Amino acid sequence: QVQLVESGGGLVQAGGSLRLSCAASVGTSSTYVMGWFRQAPGKEREFVAAINRLLGKAYYVDSLKGRFTISRDNAQNTVYLQMNSLEPEDTAVYYCAAGPRREVTGTAYEYWGRGTQVTVSS
Repeated sequence: QVQLVESGGGLVQAGGSLRLSCAASVGTSSTYVMGWFRQAPGKEREFVAAINRLLGKAYYVDSLKGRFTISRDNAQNTVYLQMNSLEPEDTAVYYCAAGPRREVTGTAYEYWGRGTQVTVSS
């Protein structure tokens, strides 16, 4: 059973930065895609970024390109999401997910973490 644990969320002022981490349990397939999603209060879940664990190729939602960077450390079974120039609109619970293919609705991801809260104050 794959387990994903997010960390690194918190309260930050607009313009600040945070780095989220997602620690995957041993046994997570090396070919899996690791994704970050977020869900703000009253809104639907939104794709943020994804990375192929094996190839390291990254994908982003267009609106966040340039501010968010996804990376992975396979030796540590960890995926990161570096978030810069944060805006109040980035306030959401951020979820890590793992699955066999990249897909933006989330349905292809088999495993999900419990999420970490990010709050950006103005």
